[in-house]
Amino acid sequence: MDAALRARLETRFGELLTGPVRQRHDETEMRIGPGSVPEVLRTLHDEPGLRFTLLADLCGVDTGTDLQVVYHLWSETTNDWLRVVADGLPREAPRVPSATFLWKGAEWLEREAWDMFGIVFEGNRDLRRILMPDDYDSFPLRKDFHLPDDASRSPGGGVRPMERANPPADATADTVRRRSPAG
Repeated sequence: MDAALRARLETRFGELLTGPVRQRHDETEMRIGPGSVPEVLRTLHDEPGLRFTLLADLCGVDTGTDLQVVYHLWSETTNDWLRVVADGLPREAPRVPSATFLWKGAEWLEREAWDMFGIVFEGNRDLRRILMPDDYDSFPLRKDFHLPDDASRSPGGGVRPMERANPPADATADTVRRRSPAG
C-alpha cells in the first residue's frame, strides 16, 4: 500500500470515512456513506495532491443486506489504484448522487448499475435500461433475483432444466458424439 496516499486520505477524509483505509488486493480502499459521494469524488478529482482524474469503472454490489456503489479511480500521483466504496444503500430505495458532474463516461456505467441492481443515480440525465428490455421490471444481479427454475435447487431436485444438455433436434448420433477411430 502507498503509505503516503493512505495518510493523505485519512487526513483529508477522516470524518467522512465509514471504515479504515486499507489494502485490498492491489488497490487502496476507502469506504464512505452515500451522502458523501459528491464531496469525496470532487476532492479526489480536483485536489492537486490527489488528482484522481480517471474513472476506470463504477459498479454496483449486493452484499445480501444492502447495496454498494464501487468506484475504481487512477491518479498519476500514486502507484496504487483507489477503490471508493459508497456503503449502506438501503435495498428498498438505493440512491446515490451521480458522478457525471466529474466524468461524463460515468453516465453509461451508472445506467448499467441501475439496470442490474436498481440503484438510482440522482442527477444522471439518461437513467434508463441499457442491457435489459425497456419493459423489464426486475434487477438481475441482486441476490434476491430468482430464475424461474430456482425451486429445483432443493436437495434431491436433480439437474435443473436450464443446465441439461440437449442435442439439436436434427442431430444424428455421429454429429452429437464423435467417435474415436479405435472405438
